[in-house]
Amino acid sequence: MFELTIPAREELDAYFTGKDKSPIRVFLSPGGCSGPRLALALDDAGETDTVFDAEGYSFCINSDLYSAAKNVKVDFSGMGFMVESELETDGGGCSSGCASCCGH
Repeated sequence: MFELTIPAREELDAYFTGKDKSPIRVFLSPGGCSGPRLALALDDAGETDTVFDAEGYSFCINSDLYSAAKNVKVDFSGMGFMVESELETDGGGCSSGCASCCGH
C-alpha cells in the first residue's frame, strides 16, 4: 500500500505550481546518527522499480525495497517530508549515542 497524505499533497502542489510534475523516488538514505531512513528525491523510474500514482503524482521505489517496506506513507509537517513504513533498520552508526559518533 502507498499513501500520500493531504498535507504532503498540498506541499507538492505548492512546489510544482507552474512546473511540470516530475516523478518522485522513495529511497533509503544513510541517515547519519539516527540510522538509515526513507527519503524523497526527484528521479525517473527504472526497470527494477514499482511505480505508484498517488493524487496525481508518480512515485517510484525499488521493488526489493518496497517489498521490505511493505506499507509506505508520505506525510508532511513543519519539519519537512516524512516517509513512514514497516521497514526495519538498524538505527545509528554507533552504540554509545549520537554525541560520541557525530562529534556533538
